[in-house]
Amino acid sequence: MYVTLVQVHVKPDKVKDFIDASVENARESIKEPGNVRFDVLQSAEDPTRFVLYEAYATREDAAAHKNTPHYQKWKAIVADWMAEPRVGIPYEGLFPDV
Repeated sequence: MYVTLVQVHVKPDKVKDFIDASVENARESIKEPGNVRFDVLQSAEDPTRFVLYEAYATREDAAAHKNTPHYQKWKAIVADWMAEPRVGIPYEGLFPDV
């Protein structure tokens, strides 16, 4: 399994918009071939900080996600809402097996 944790810091006045756009993207992402899980997490301590947990069966499935219309739409919409550039950290999923 190939997992990316995307750390996002959003401008305070864009938190609700970011949540709405990210949930829409996640709903479409879980329909993709190879998608295992896609979570939108908000910090309990700082509501402007998020983690997107993206799990795909393979690295190729994760790469294909970046070419989907819903991801391209999300990326364009949220670009100006970031308080700082988002950071994606890749991981190899060890358990559970897919």
